[in-house]
This record gives sequence, C-alpha cells and structure tokens, in this order.
Amino acid sequence: MARPEKVRLGDLLVQQKLISQDQLKFALEQQKRSGRKLGRVLVDNAFVTEENISEALAKQLNIPYINLKYYHINLELVRMLPENQARRFRAIVLEERNGLLLVGMADPTDLFGFDEIGRILKRDIDVAVVTEGQLLESIDRGYRRTEEITGLARELSEDIGDTYVDFGALTDTVGTEEAPVVKLLQSLFDDATNIRASDIHIEPQEGRVMIRFRIDGALHLQTEADSKIAPALVLRLKLMSGLDISEKRLPQDGRFHVRVRDHGVDVRIATCPTQNGESVVMRLLRQDGGMVGLDKLGMPPDMLKRFREIIRRSNGMILVTGPTGSGKTTTLYSALAEINTIDQKIITVEDPVEYRLSGINQVQVNEKIDLTFSRVLRSALRQDPDVILVGEMRDAETAQIGLRAAMTGHLVFSTLHTRDAAGTLFRLVDMGTPRYMVASSVQAVIAQRLLRVVCGSCSEAHIPTAQEAEWLQVEGVTPDQFGGLQHGRGCSHCNGTGYRGRMGVYEMLEMNREMVEAAAHDNATHFMQVAYKHMQGKTILSRALEQMKLGHTTVAEVMRISNQVED
Repeated sequence: MARPEKVRLGDLLVQQKLISQDQLKFALEQQKRSGRKLGRVLVDNAFVTEENISEALAKQLNIPYINLKYYHINLELVRMLPENQARRFRAIVLEERNGLLLVGMADPTDLFGFDEIGRILKRDIDVAVVTEGQLLESIDRGYRRTEEITGLARELSEDIGDTYVDFGALTDTVGTEEAPVVKLLQSLFDDATNIRASDIHIEPQEGRVMIRFRIDGALHLQTEADSKIAPALVLRLKLMSGLDISEKRLPQDGRFHVRVRDHGVDVRIATCPTQNGESVVMRLLRQDGGMVGLDKLGMPPDMLKRFREIIRRSNGMILVTGPTGSGKTTTLYSALAEINTIDQKIITVEDPVEYRLSGINQVQVNEKIDLTFSRVLRSALRQDPDVILVGEMRDAETAQIGLRAAMTGHLVFSTLHTRDAAGTLFRLVDMGTPRYMVASSVQAVIAQRLLRVVCGSCSEAHIPTAQEAEWLQVEGVTPDQFGGLQHGRGCSHCNGTGYRGRMGVYEMLEMNREMVEAAAHDNATHFMQVAYKHMQGKTILSRALEQMKLGHTTVAEVMRISNQVED
C-alpha cells in the first residue's frame, strides 16, 4: 500500500462540517498553549468525538475505519509488534489479508510511524483508522501478562531449586528490582489492574500453586506454577505489608500501597494457614477509580432524588444492606462525598478504611488493642460530629450507640447483612435493640445487589432454556417478551465470559409515618405487608427483571439475584 498522505486535521474537520472555523481557531490557540495534539484538544472541548475524527480521516484517506469495540483481536498477530512500539505509534496489528498485515492506527497520517511499523514487522502493511481510546484498551488486553507471569513463575521455581531455602535471608533483597519474585508480583498487579480484577488469590495446592483473579464477582484462573514458589511470594507480600514473617500458623491482615501504570493502588492483604501452606487474598482498591458519583451508581431517577433529600437531613440513621461484595461501601462513600462540605464534620469508623476521602476523619478499628466499633463510636460522639459512618452494625452495643446518636441530632450511615430492605428493621430488633428506638431512628433502608452486564462486543439474542422459560413465566415475563433477551457469547473484550462490568440494582424502604407505626407493633407480618406494598414494582428483583428485558443483563444473572432475595 502507498504511504498515507499528510492531512491537516483541523481543515479536514471544517471541510466536512464537523467543527466551525471559530472552534478550530479556539482549539489551535489551546493547542499552542498546552502542546497537546489538536485532536485531543477538540475531543476534550466536546467539539467532536474520537469516532468523528476517525471517520473523517478514513473518508479523506479512503481507508477503512474499524470500531474495535466489535472487533475480536488475534493475540498472535497483535504481539508481532512489541508493546512499547504499539503504545509509541498508537498502532495495533489486526489481521492478515492478501499477503499484507492490516494495522489499526489512531493517526494514520503519522508517516514516520507508518515506516517504522513496516520496518519492525518486516512486512508490507495496510492501514485502518481506529479511535485512540479503543486502541489503548485493546493494547492493554492484547499484551496481557499471562505468559510473562507463567515464565517468571517458572524462572523463580528454577531459582529456588529443589533444596529448602531460608526465605528469611531474602529480606535483604527487598530493594532488588531484578529479583524474579519482585518481577512476578509486579506483573501480577499489572495484569490484575489491566483487566479490572478486584482480588488476587494465591492458593497453594498439592504440588502446585494456583493464582486466580476475581473479575466482576467471578474467579478466573490466571496461572498455575510449582508449589515451591508459594513461600517466596508469601514472604515478599508479608514484608511489603509489615506482617510477621516468622508467624505461619495464624491468619494475618495488613495493607500496602503500590503504583501500577501511574495509578495508585491500595492493597488489603489477608493470609490464612492451609494444609498446603499459607493462602493469600489481596483486595485491590484503585485510589483514582474507587469513588463513584451518586448519579453514576445506577439508581432509578425517582429513588436517587429521594435518597439525595434524605442524606441531607440533620439526624436519623440510613442503612445500606446486602451480602459481601454487593457494593455497599461504594454507595455509602458516594453519599458521603456528596455531603462532604466545609460546614460538616464527618467521622467514619471502619474495618478496614477502604476509600480515603479528604476532609473526613477516618478511624480504623483494631480489635487487637481493644479499639472496637463501640469504643471508637463512643469516642467519635465526643468529637462533635454532624455525620458518622459506622462500617458495619456488628453487635447490639454498636447498633444501640448508633441509633442513640441518630436520635440525638446526628446523621448516621451504616451497613447490615440482610436479605432485603423490609427485613432489616427486624434484624436490628433481633440484635436486642428496643423496637421504639429502631422505629423512630431509621430514616431509610437501601438494599442492593450487583448484576453482571452483558458484554457489548459479543452480545447476541438469547433463547431461554426450558428451566429459564418456566422461571420467567412464574415471574410474570410472558413468551412474547422473550425477544429482547440477550447474552454474550464470549470474546477477547470480556475474557470469554460474555460479561463486562457490573451494574447496581436497588430497592429503598423509606420510613414514613405509616411505616413507623407498623414498625412499632409486635406484628412482624403486618409490617412486612405494609413494606412490600410501598415497594411494589420497585424491589431488587423487579428492577433486575427490567434490566434483563432491556438486554443489559442475562436471565441467569437475574435468577442468581432472585435466589439471594427470596426464600
């Protein structure tokens, strides 16, 4: 193929009537001041989208525009171009056709890049236009560290050999960047953040160690290696998190901080002795990706409006419930971030502190030194707070202190492990809290779950199985509504799972006068009837069914949710 011609992007976009002359003039002035590329300035100012620019270039140069969101990349071809060159020239090898390699480039007018790519690949190339955002995502997926991790694990295994090693001696090499164990851990963190994993599991088995990632709530095997590398990995992780390296018989908890691709990641680590050695689980909390605005959580507009009004009240308790890993902490912190103003004193009591928010006083519970939830909470009340967040209502004492604080002019946020919103108040009563205190203090209860979202790149129509069809009809979904059902067949974008990302589904029980009166009576059945009447059509299950009908999630996911919220 002939080299692409050099075009002036600004003139091209004006010529195709995508931007005005004034917008171009403004962008060129900004470009001169900032030194950024013109295309990036135009996109950041929302004058055009990346897709607009790519399509305009494709039209002008008479070359194809490829939407990588729906393109299944071939890893063997992608890796023909070294990763650093792919990132430098914003290019990715897509396919082989007619003896040529098709290369996607964000800027096909980069003539130097075109020549260099051809020289590195030692092949004639064809060029297609791709958007920069999608290209960088594809590069992250295409150059995953799987082979590198397996290779490093093998190298570490050979390094250790078959003899027993005093791993305590390795403490002297903490700063040695070239040590295989350090390289292996760095690659693990790199790969995990690349594919949005929330946890890394290192699990010693008979004769091997298994490394798994949790992605969108489900575990996936990353690699398996010789079991003799496990003690070296555990030792290094213990050193990084300040744990006792000589104690291998008892569980330990700690945390440390790493930088991965210029992003700060807080890592919470828990070790546990098993039959085959110490197992390690690490929870990854990206400091720049953890906080989500309330309007980004996925609450329905009517519920979001009411919730925003409730969190601005001066007193009362707001509870968020759901199983572990259902996003309760994210919801609470989104609410705190919204009301975190200079005139509010906010104190949090947590175990552990998951997100760090400036302007908020955060206290970490430490049971070892008797710094318990109830003790910290009593102390916090003497600090003149307006808002208190209690990480979890674990016992009757903590619940009673929290509810008293809510009655005496404080706004209290907390979480509880209950199945749904309606059953939450009776869970507090079961914990030994007086009924009148619960009825008069609780303002609202939110119950939530996370649903996996169908991958947009491989989504296709789904015909329900006989079991699914029967369940759907019991839930009031008629066969004529089956047409909108979707599932993902699995592709390179979703690591073959058919899902990419998760969305929240919520229900909210607001304690109005009728609800308070019902809660004050001993008759639990009457309260539940009143509660379900208030939430009719707005329960977790009904919201999940809505998302399924819209094709955002699968029947299997909604059935999983229904098993959690129903007896």
